[in-house]
Amino acid sequence: MGNTSGDGNKPRNFDDAATSWDDEPRRVRLASEVAAAIRAEVGVTRYMTALDYGCGTGLVTLCLQPHVGTITGADTSDGMLQVLREKVASRGVANVATVHLEPDQETFPSESFDLLVSSMTLHHVEDVAKLLVEFYRILRPGGVLAIADLDAEDGSFHGHGLAAAHSGFDRERMRVMLVKAGFRGIRDTTAATVEKNDAAAEIRTYTVFLMTAEK
Repeated sequence: MGNTSGDGNKPRNFDDAATSWDDEPRRVRLASEVAAAIRAEVGVTRYMTALDYGCGTGLVTLCLQPHVGTITGADTSDGMLQVLREKVASRGVANVATVHLEPDQETFPSESFDLLVSSMTLHHVEDVAKLLVEFYRILRPGGVLAIADLDAEDGSFHGHGLAAAHSGFDRERMRVMLVKAGFRGIRDTTAATVEKNDAAAEIRTYTVFLMTAEK
């Protein structure tokens, strides 16, 4: 996603990071594990139209692409979207589209979707409850939402002076927000773990949940 202010630390410039984003093996591995968890938890079919909200360079998008009818990658960073467009062009993929989202505005594709996924994006969003209402609105009846994000942590995940709007999420609080937005059939599982060095150069392990819900 695009630049997001946090608690006074510097927000990440995703446009600047785009060209080297996929060079980090843990990001590629995490995307693969999240996509695999989505496929295991959701009845993904080739008849589905899907939206990947906060798609970045399309790591999750392209993992899901062979298994859905169409998938749209949406992000506030045009630099990230450009990397995704280049991947799509080089691979000759025909069922992937991109949409640029305006930061801090409710800009969504005009169509509706059978599957909406969002991986490691919501902790950059200030008003998550409001966004979930929008997710509910653009899903078709019977559609599925799949959110992968950090379990609540102590703020060390981003580290090095970088900011995020939230230090992960308590699963029960996320569940409550989903219910208030209108979702039902909510389930959660642990999709992956991520190991990173903290500010003291010590290796820390963080868990990433996958929460699915139905409209």
